Amino acid sequence: MILDYFTQLTDMLGITNSSILSFFLYFFITAIVAMLSSLIIRKIVVVALDNFFAKTENKWDDYLIKNRVFLKLSFLAPTIVFYYSTAVFNLEPHISQFIIKLVWIAIIWIVLKSISAFLNTCNDIYKDTPKGNVIPLTSYIQAVKIILYFIAFILTLSVLFDQSPKTLLAGLGALTAVFMLVFKDTILGFVASFQFTALNTVKKGDWIEMPAYGADGDVIDISINTVKVQNWDKTISMIPTHTLVSSSFKNWTGMQNSGGRRIKRNLYIDMNTIKFCNEELINKFLEIEYLKDYTLEKGKEIETFNNSKADINTKDCLINGRRLTNIGCFREYIKGYLKNNSKIHKDMTFLVRLLEPTEKGLPIQIYVFTNDIVWANYEGIQSDIFDHLLAVVQEFELKVFQSPAGVDFQSLTKKGFRDELGGK
Repeated sequence: MILDYFTQLTDMLGITNSSILSFFLYFFITAIVAMLSSLIIRKIVVVALDNFFAKTENKWDDYLIKNRVFLKLSFLAPTIVFYYSTAVFNLEPHISQFIIKLVWIAIIWIVLKSISAFLNTCNDIYKDTPKGNVIPLTSYIQAVKIILYFIAFILTLSVLFDQSPKTLLAGLGALTAVFMLVFKDTILGFVASFQFTALNTVKKGDWIEMPAYGADGDVIDISINTVKVQNWDKTISMIPTHTLVSSSFKNWTGMQNSGGRRIKRNLYIDMNTIKFCNEELINKFLEIEYLKDYTLEKGKEIETFNNSKADINTKDCLINGRRLTNIGCFREYIKGYLKNNSKIHKDMTFLVRLLEPTEKGLPIQIYVFTNDIVWANYEGIQSDIFDHLLAVVQEFELKVFQSPAGVDFQSLTKKGFRDELGGK
């Protein structure tokens, strides 16, 4: 039955038994010659070129080997064999034309793959230059590849249907809206890549933070569709390229280039412990290295001011005249301690200030920069500073605010129960 169908098909196409025999003979001989030519080119010529370029001192030719440019070009050999063999064998004209069409289509896509590999080579060579990480070419090369694939697609249709590429392009005009919809993200990403280059907003190696996509780490790749970020926990976040233009994100590169990393943290003081300094507390401050000069200088200034108010009782009434406060002295101590800390950047913003009181107490804000931007070192410096301040705050007869815990309420309950029993 199958043989009958095959006979009917050959009769319909006008193919005789002799032409079928010629075709199979052509295909058998041509396939053997094509495989031999491919084997010779790949195993001898390509290997020889790879060995030659591997021994040179230039690095650019190593990328030609890495991206297999010569190997992809070697596939042209069998297609050329098939192309010229049609003139040798006595084939039907329509069969010969069909084979030639297939050969031309194969040549188009082999050349396309070879050009794509060469573009990858150019990108790899460019990455080794000083500007390789500043202005990435990956997005532009991907855009060129998309254009080349579109051209190859048009040429393939042109060969198959014997139509001019211009005619096919005119017919595809109605599909423009469909292409715009399908390649929307690609087009937006391509435009965003130009903006990255022009504005220098983000580049490979930058530390960016974008909570909406769970990204917080270094940019390791920028393509036309996605930006790949390796987070600090070694996970990978993929961000659509165009969202880095349409949405907000934080780029920490400015901090890294400045050489300083900000510490901005509050220390909440219990306001019930804030008071004027008595003589005993002042004498204690005179023994503290970072407070001695301030206490002497400020004490003389206050004494001079109070003595100038002869008609006012500034000695017995504390609210008359001026007085040192434990919170003010503690703030000055923090300044002195930080200024003498070798890990604090002296040429950047340096603030120790009181903020508006809150339900948690009076915030003392420390706003300074470390001179070490490495994350682990920065956290260590910050921890050392607050370890020390939390330990010394009691020396100023101050207390840090802390919300009461269950143990605090339990001790209050026990105390109240004992009071009801008459202290027993």
